[in-house]
Amino acid sequence: MSGSEQASTLAEDLSIKNETEAPHQTDNSNANAGSRDLDAEKAQSQPPGSDAPDGGSAAWIVVFGAWCTSFCSFGWLNSSVGVFQEYYEDDLLSGYSAGTISWIPSLQIFFMMGMGPFVGAIYDRYGPRLLLFFGSILHIFGVMMASLGSEYYQILLAQGVCSAIGASAIFQPSINCTAGWFNRKRGVALGLVFTGSSIGGIILPIALTHLIKEVGFGWSMRICAFIMLFLLMIANLTIRPWRPSPQTQKVTWAQLAKPFSEVQFILTAIGFFFFSYGFFAAVNYLPVEAVSAGMSSNLVQYLLPILNAGSLFGRLFSGFLGDKLGRYNIFIFVCYLSGLWILALWLPDTTNAALIAFSALFGFFSGAYVSLIIPLLIQISPMSEIGFRTGMVTFLISLGGLTTNPVNGAIIDSSGGWAGLKIFSGVLCLAGTSFVLVARIKQTGWKLLARF
Repeated sequence: MSGSEQASTLAEDLSIKNETEAPHQTDNSNANAGSRDLDAEKAQSQPPGSDAPDGGSAAWIVVFGAWCTSFCSFGWLNSSVGVFQEYYEDDLLSGYSAGTISWIPSLQIFFMMGMGPFVGAIYDRYGPRLLLFFGSILHIFGVMMASLGSEYYQILLAQGVCSAIGASAIFQPSINCTAGWFNRKRGVALGLVFTGSSIGGIILPIALTHLIKEVGFGWSMRICAFIMLFLLMIANLTIRPWRPSPQTQKVTWAQLAKPFSEVQFILTAIGFFFFSYGFFAAVNYLPVEAVSAGMSSNLVQYLLPILNAGSLFGRLFSGFLGDKLGRYNIFIFVCYLSGLWILALWLPDTTNAALIAFSALFGFFSGAYVSLIIPLLIQISPMSEIGFRTGMVTFLISLGGLTTNPVNGAIIDSSGGWAGLKIFSGVLCLAGTSFVLVARIKQTGWKLLARF
């Protein structure tokens, strides 16, 4: 065979081979493209944070650090509501009315939660590191300055403003970081974190009551400040986000307005707002009402610790069952019962036994309210916007915390009296829970056993 004939035969063989392989290559290409489309569709259908590690030593170390911030923020606030109100009225600020003094804890609640949109926007853009550092400094500085105060405006600015802004800057970023490390176990993780505020609400009021008698107000505040400084050092060293490098991007007005176009988010936020009114009314006025009903002062000082002890177990219970049965389902169940306890137990009976039982039961069931706020919002929000969205909701709750004392005080002073306050509190708890129920129905329909 000549060279030209060999070349021709070789060319024909290559042509036949290419024709037979081409269909297979096309099929493989189509298969790969189809696989990529399925992966993309699956990723879009997964809930926010589905790629979280859901455990491991690094994740649980973050939980411990966030527990420390919970103790130092809401644990500290829980002690402020009862102990400091009583001490300021009877001693340090005895020249001022109870209503005027009540603005100190009211401002604490407002700034701790009302700074949420600003703290959340900073967190979404820059991460938690600077917020934790400067928030720790502000919080400890405010408590230290309050220990030196002797005038109303000094206590108001130090404890009600400076310390509260610092507590806001440490609390929200730590909660958001914890939520980012977990998906299926998110309820349990956040339930553990919020036990910090419950334990703080048990230990700090009792310790402060005895410390003020033993070493005076100034040193009592400094001792607490040193304890919180130690815990916040741990928090600054241990808390970090699951995504170590947040995307630094400019926040647009369209992004800020987007949550207000989502029916589920609006309903859930309104539900939290109304429930907060009923919740704060019961927590703030339970000791005061117990005194007016004739309970001894030695027993009254343990009502809030009992309530916080109940909330500790309630937060663990709601977090665990929320992961198993649906976080919206558990929230609705326990918050309806919280409102019913107010109307069925606190309203008709003011004996010592009834008030103690109410403290324990209301604390247990209402504990879910605090520990499930973030999980409920994450379930209906993109993780990239969770800081700002939780901030907006905490701002709404802060309005309830700011105005609850004046509103409830006006109800007590009117013809409604204590019965009017309790009805107001119970009805708003039920109304707020009903809004969350409607948000759940919007997602699942009328499916009673749907996990959501």
